[in-house]
Amino acid sequence: MAASSEIINLNVGGTRFSTSRQTLTWVQDTFFTAMLSGRISSMRDETGAIFIDRDPKLFGVILNYLRTRDIDLSSVDLDALRHEAEFYGLQPLVGRLALCQDLTAPTCGSVLFHGLLQPAVPPPSPHFAESALAEGAAAAAAAAARPGSIVRLPETPRSHSRQSSADLRFVAGLAARPAPVPMGRPGHSRGGSLDLRHPSHSRSSSADLSRLLAPPGGGGGGGLAGLAGWHEAAGVRIIRGHHNWLVAAYAHHVSCYRMKDSTGWHLFYTSPYITSAIDRVAINAKVVPTGSVADASTKMLGISCGASVHLWRISEDGSKSDVGQFSLGVPVEHLFFIGPQLVALSSAGRIGVWHAMTHHWQAQEIGSVSSFDRAGSFLLLGGTNGCIYYIDMQKFPLRMKDNDLLVTELYHDASNDPITAISVYLTPKTSLCGNWIEIAYGTSSGTVRVIVQHPETVGHGPQLFQTFAVHRSPVTKVSLSEKFLISACSEYHHVRTWSVTRFRGMISTQPGSQPLASFKIVSLESVDHQPAHAVGNDPGPYGEQDDEQVFVQKVVPDTDLLLVRRASDGERVCQVRSVDGSTITAFCIHECEGSSRMASRPRRYLITGHSTGALQMWDLTTALEQRQQGRAPTEDGGPTARELLRLLEPQELSATPCVTPSLLAASSGRLKPENARLMAQTERGYDTDV
Repeated sequence: MAASSEIINLNVGGTRFSTSRQTLTWVQDTFFTAMLSGRISSMRDETGAIFIDRDPKLFGVILNYLRTRDIDLSSVDLDALRHEAEFYGLQPLVGRLALCQDLTAPTCGSVLFHGLLQPAVPPPSPHFAESALAEGAAAAAAAAARPGSIVRLPETPRSHSRQSSADLRFVAGLAARPAPVPMGRPGHSRGGSLDLRHPSHSRSSSADLSRLLAPPGGGGGGGLAGLAGWHEAAGVRIIRGHHNWLVAAYAHHVSCYRMKDSTGWHLFYTSPYITSAIDRVAINAKVVPTGSVADASTKMLGISCGASVHLWRISEDGSKSDVGQFSLGVPVEHLFFIGPQLVALSSAGRIGVWHAMTHHWQAQEIGSVSSFDRAGSFLLLGGTNGCIYYIDMQKFPLRMKDNDLLVTELYHDASNDPITAISVYLTPKTSLCGNWIEIAYGTSSGTVRVIVQHPETVGHGPQLFQTFAVHRSPVTKVSLSEKFLISACSEYHHVRTWSVTRFRGMISTQPGSQPLASFKIVSLESVDHQPAHAVGNDPGPYGEQDDEQVFVQKVVPDTDLLLVRRASDGERVCQVRSVDGSTITAFCIHECEGSSRMASRPRRYLITGHSTGALQMWDLTTALEQRQQGRAPTEDGGPTARELLRLLEPQELSATPCVTPSLLAASSGRLKPENARLMAQTERGYDTDV
């Protein structure tokens, strides 16, 4: 009895506390029971009080809980208090706080969460099939020496088709994984899915997945060790959309999803295993000419792996036919469709075009290209020599005589600065008069210029209209729309926005453009990210030129949080967080067509790809409407200082308190040096304009 009533003097972070041993030890197996029993060492101050180097304010709340079994959450941060409770090992308190967090956190997503598409079944690698057959034969030979043993040899995997469940059963059986389950919603009968989530899921979910798929004991030859690139294929690398179609690219396969009015989004097609890592992807879901007849049911899917381009035709029944495999000669940096034509582009100065009518592939040298933009059937190219070229894809893009692309010089910059960004705005009168066009472009010196070609300038080419010399770094993005001119430079994606004045639809200098906003879309990158990382995590701007455009900010590489910000003023439209806590590995914004129902209208969605392979969809149309009505959100702009520090916390690889995160990141190689400098500025209190 005397021992339990002993008074214990504590010095927590410089604040003195006195309590009884019974108060500190009534919860079993905690930090306090270990400390008072001598199982862990403790320090004492000059008065003999036990010193604990923790937050005294939070300790006061915890001590009050130990005294009264009650807790006051009115003046403390719930996350910080739970962190302290976990440090002290107070599991009853941790459980209560976790329940409070569960009740306030929308585990099924916020009001903007629109849907979840489970990952398609990855196709088995040919190397894995050979390894599996060899293992089965070896097991059968070993069992032959043991009478009564029964060994079932794995079946030879069939060539990949729409019914990929057979491949899944083959793989899942060898890996001792659960049987495949349906996607859980109508229209998903074409494929199955694996539940890749783990009960103890952490933010580094790709690492969790690799542990699940690793062979027992970490050795080779068992489980899925023979499947080259299996765990790399789990995370989504690139997402692209066209009309009511989506394509998600993984490391070694792609999956296509289609939306129907009655069944919603569902898996439509999964490609076979691609030996090389996929760098780019493009999809065309519109009418595609096949020969002399336009086939509305045929979709085109293209991918690039290094310098190689693969093109497939997908029929309405889900079957695939190979169109061809082409080579650009240099690594493909951009892959996209202009109408039915597939275009592959490289900054090394090569362009490749596949024409749907002739089924002909043409690759040609066009000079060093540093930027491009699409407008209708036009492809505009900005060169390092200061020239802007264009190709009209609506016309036959190949000259029959010399088999050459029709590349025409449109404009030459007076300063000969490399054109590093370009944007074309086709006014509403463009369809009536083909010579009505407006172009904004940025240069390596940080200058933004606007050139116009109106009916008054016919015969003279585009004329210089405005010049803005506001950036100090090379311009990386330019967007000219009906109401705004938006530019961004390479210095932490610094964005400048101006208003655009128009008179009868034509850009005007009266009263002239007015600056509206200046902000940064800080997006820290790791030094070892894959080439497809930048493509799948492009901050934007996104949106139709006549609508409100937005940026998507992913602050750190390993995060489950995205910030959506208006391009016009940088204010925050919303923030979205992964509903399952998995890391967001890729994202895109896609506007889907309205359904056939009356009064239906197109809606804009943010689609996020995750380390588990799943896709999550978020309703940006609702978010923009709420923002216009002033209902949400309460925070403006990018992450606050508190949010930024929380996002940067996982980047620290050491618990040494005397080392700053910037030094840790720079020394560990997790973040680029320029990103480490930004972190150092944040710690010193510099204005990072985020």
